[in-house]
Amino acid sequence: MFGKSSPRSCQESALALLSRRDHGEHELAQKLQQKGYPEQEIAQALSFCLEHRFLDDLRFAHSQVRQHISKGHGERRIRQELQQKRVNGDLIDQALAEEGTDWFELARQTAQKKFSDLRGKDNKEYAKRVRFLQYRGFSFEQIQYALSDETE
Repeated sequence: MFGKSSPRSCQESALALLSRRDHGEHELAQKLQQKGYPEQEIAQALSFCLEHRFLDDLRFAHSQVRQHISKGHGERRIRQELQQKRVNGDLIDQALAEEGTDWFELARQTAQKKFSDLRGKDNKEYAKRVRFLQYRGFSFEQIQYALSDETE
């Protein structure tokens, strides 16, 4: 059996992590570091995974975008989450553009799912709804659209 310090063991750990779900390159490297593998072995494992397309930051970005959209998250929140996972900005832009989401309609759907009456009874309630949608990552224009009367 291989010890923890062998490159094959690090590579096997990387493949095991990737078999469960897609990871970004930085995220996978962090997980391997937490397992105690040396930097050189991590670099070799990442190189192997990239070479064999087991690891692909664009594919990871696409899956993260789809996952966040299904949760009712806006573009700003998705972008921030991917930046925290150190996905390249160009890949984030590409994944968001290729998804082709109407962020205004997603904001409205998210608001409708959370609140039965979109306008709110008073300013305090309206402000609460605005904060909710801001936290979800929608722009002010998208929030105004989502909380406006459909007859306007």
